[in-house]
Amino acid sequence: MITWIAIGVTAVGCYLVKLLGLSVPAGVLERPLVRRLAALLPVALLAALTAQQTFGDGPHLVLDARAAGLGAAALALVLRAPFLVVVAVAVAVTAGVRAL
Repeated sequence: MITWIAIGVTAVGCYLVKLLGLSVPAGVLERPLVRRLAALLPVALLAALTAQQTFGDGPHLVLDARAAGLGAAALALVLRAPFLVVVAVAVAVTAGVRAL
C-alpha cells in the first residue's frame, strides 16, 4: 500500500511541476540566462547519471569493464562516429573486457 501511495504522490508532484512550468510567463523564458540553462542543464544531468552508473556501486567507487566501454565510446565520439557505431563500440569493448 505504501508503494501505491508513493507512486500517487510522485504522479501528482510531476503534474504540479509540469503545471508550474506552463504557468511561467513567456518573458521569463526568453531571457538569455534561462535559455542557456535550459539548454545545458539536461546535458549536465545526463552526464552525472552516466558517471554515477559507470563508476559507482553503492557507496563505493569502481573501475571495471563499464569504464573501458565509456572510454571507448568517448573515443568514438571524438572520431565523430555515428551514434549507433558509438553504442556498438561501447558494447563490444565492455563485453571484451568482461570476457578477459
